[in-house]
Amino acid sequence: MKVVKIPRHGYEKFQDKWRFCVGTGRLGLALQKEYIDHLKFVQQKISFQYIRGHGLLSDDVGIYREVEVAGEMRPFYNFTYIDRIIDSYLSLNIRPFIELGFMPSALASGDQTVFYWKGNVTPPKDYNKWRDLIVAVISHFIQRYGIEEVRKWPFEVWNEPNLEVFWKGADKQEYFKLYEVTARAVKSVDSHLKVGGPAICGGSDDWIVDFLNFCGERDVPVDFVSRHAYTSKAPHKVTFEHYYQELHPPEEMIEQFRSVRNLIRQSPFPHLPLHITEYNTSYSPINPIHDTPLNAAYIARILSEGGDYVDSFSYWTFSDVFEEMDVPKSLFHGGFGLVAFHLIPKPTFHVFTFFRALGEELLYRDSEMIITKRKDGAIVAILWNLVMGKEECERTIQLDIPVPFSNIFIKRQIVNEQHGNVWRVWRQMGRPRFPSQKQIETLKQIAHPHILTECKKGLNGIVQLPVVLTKNEVTLIEIECMSDDTESYVGLDDSEIASYPL
Repeated sequence: MKVVKIPRHGYEKFQDKWRFCVGTGRLGLALQKEYIDHLKFVQQKISFQYIRGHGLLSDDVGIYREVEVAGEMRPFYNFTYIDRIIDSYLSLNIRPFIELGFMPSALASGDQTVFYWKGNVTPPKDYNKWRDLIVAVISHFIQRYGIEEVRKWPFEVWNEPNLEVFWKGADKQEYFKLYEVTARAVKSVDSHLKVGGPAICGGSDDWIVDFLNFCGERDVPVDFVSRHAYTSKAPHKVTFEHYYQELHPPEEMIEQFRSVRNLIRQSPFPHLPLHITEYNTSYSPINPIHDTPLNAAYIARILSEGGDYVDSFSYWTFSDVFEEMDVPKSLFHGGFGLVAFHLIPKPTFHVFTFFRALGEELLYRDSEMIITKRKDGAIVAILWNLVMGKEECERTIQLDIPVPFSNIFIKRQIVNEQHGNVWRVWRQMGRPRFPSQKQIETLKQIAHPHILTECKKGLNGIVQLPVVLTKNEVTLIEIECMSDDTESYVGLDDSEIASYPL
């Protein structure tokens, strides 16, 4: 049994950089009611500050059109849908982290597209029209929402241009041209706006080096660096509906964060913020791992340590209302979301709510737990037991926690293979693609952490708390002072009450 002696005072501040941003499917999905219902639920329970998604300039949002006037094709900018979308975000107390992409078909130089919804991934056929589009969009944002508000929105140029699927030919120099034109357009509207990139995925960090050198040599504006992080290996099985991959251990993702930070420090811009604008275990929206307690236990360590190396990291995504590979074909389909259809929270959702309960004063942290103190004096611990193999692996940890009070109330919330695991129950039901209302109600009843409570007394200012962690468990423990009013009641004591046939 591992014994951990917790210090009485913290040694640093634990910052909630994991709450800075969350990912979404394409922005056009925000016109759907279920999408907004999910976002409202997530904001009530977790409360992210920003939201980032694809498709701002894609055809379904409808911003860019060309119309014929006097025999000449001229741009027409239509902000009907994007106003509805951003109004909805701001009404839910979340700001957009703007991704400038993809290419409007009327402005595209080619017909290469990505995803079911056909986002165009080719350069503009006319960079002057592209520049004018960027200026028009940002100017509209400022006119509608005010300069002080829009200055708080980061502007990221494109998405994963190091992959041919997202940028024609993965042409680095062409992306640098796009970035320069776009960044200068952004700054021409207001020099205080924040713009950055290159928004690459892992495996091509030479792009980070070359990008920052390019910006330094040409004096191109850059206010932050963005990158994505996933830890899935190459697929070992792909079917019509699922994409199966093994995972590298969570240390590998933390190393990605650390290594990119070091590259920035060695660049012409050593103090730039680093935003991980996408991260998850698998990069596939049809990988069953996303629906499981294993995913939850895996992500716990990332939330605990990721903020040591980056300025933000944005979980991809908040909802299964997501359509990159067609409309999802079943309730649980391996989607990225924290929340499944019918407003059913997945195990990983609860990990985020657990982390929201933490305090700022960091008392102790290692690879399987984090312990903090809140401003109200409560001690809050999160422990996890990631088991990536098939074997059962139960762990017992004893926490020796100093407490400044003698009467203690302890609340423990548990998510593991048995509790809060709606995926398990859905499989027991026979994996219904389109579950009945009765089945949905059962799944909602299951989709909550198991809760245990007890009261204890501290001994010499210490409470000893043995914690048994089952396979892929994440547990939240809150230790608070109990104000005992029992003696103020006149009447029967507990032993006498027990003797009555109640």
